[in-house]
Amino acid sequence: MGTDLSPLSWSSFFGTWRLQAGWLEAAVLLIGAYLLARRAAGADSTVRPWRVGCWVAGVALMWVAVASAVGTYAMSVFWMHMVLHLVLIMVVPALLVLGHPLTVLLEAFHGPARERVQRILHSWPVTVLSHPATGVLVYTATIIGTHLTGFMDTMAQHSWLMSGEQVLYIVAGYLFLLPLLGEEPTRPNPPYLVRIGLLVAAMIPDTIVGIVLLQTDTVPFPEMMRRHPAWAPQPLSDVHAAGGLMWAAGDGLMMLVAVGLMISVITSADRRGKMTGSWLEGARRSALAEHTGEDVEAISDPDGEEALAAYNRMLARLREQG
Repeated sequence: MGTDLSPLSWSSFFGTWRLQAGWLEAAVLLIGAYLLARRAAGADSTVRPWRVGCWVAGVALMWVAVASAVGTYAMSVFWMHMVLHLVLIMVVPALLVLGHPLTVLLEAFHGPARERVQRILHSWPVTVLSHPATGVLVYTATIIGTHLTGFMDTMAQHSWLMSGEQVLYIVAGYLFLLPLLGEEPTRPNPPYLVRIGLLVAAMIPDTIVGIVLLQTDTVPFPEMMRRHPAWAPQPLSDVHAAGGLMWAAGDGLMMLVAVGLMISVITSADRRGKMTGSWLEGARRSALAEHTGEDVEAISDPDGEEALAAYNRMLARLREQG
């Protein structure tokens, strides 16, 4: 593998495959276990069919990315390595999180067994792992640590690290997106405004890595570039192309996720009610109750007609008092 690879073309891209038996077995097990758990939940499951489709698509894409030409050329052509990185840390985890696997796991059990699973999901180790700060830190450390250090050269010398890096990217992406895209039975559940802000903030490490690689004057991974085929772009041009991909595609994917989240909030009354968090929403309800003398806790949609009418009555009373 490396310098003996065929020149990259459409035919070689779609015609180059490796079985990757370990990844295929993992994919079959993940899909099978998920579907069995979903079936055990029965008709009362809150996980809709489109979420099942997201999980299956995410696991399938995981195997395709590693077994296809993307994975085959990734250790020889650096911009293709960057494509693999972006798929594994952004696209695959987003689909897996949208599949709500923890909800499927919880609903597969009943009675005391479900209570035990719920206690595990609310335990402090799971709470720490599912905290937004943990996800952002792991994501940032992974992006910077694998691109701006000697990790690539070490991986080129020890091929087994390639699989470890791929697993790391999927796990890092999942931990990052779980509290931001997921609506799972874990703690904490940050307000949607915080989620959107963290998605935007996470573009910073992508941008830093992209700019550093795009502007470097020397090849930062000489050992890895020994595998560079003669037909590929010059090593430095390859690094610059990869940097441009990280900057443009990385930020673009992150913004796409943020926009998708904003649309989901706008189109859902329940999510709109959780936009700013319980403290700010409680303060708003308290102000309405104080100035109108009404029971605003009964208002289910904070942006609905009832809430608007109560707000108008509060303004009218304030005008009368003034």
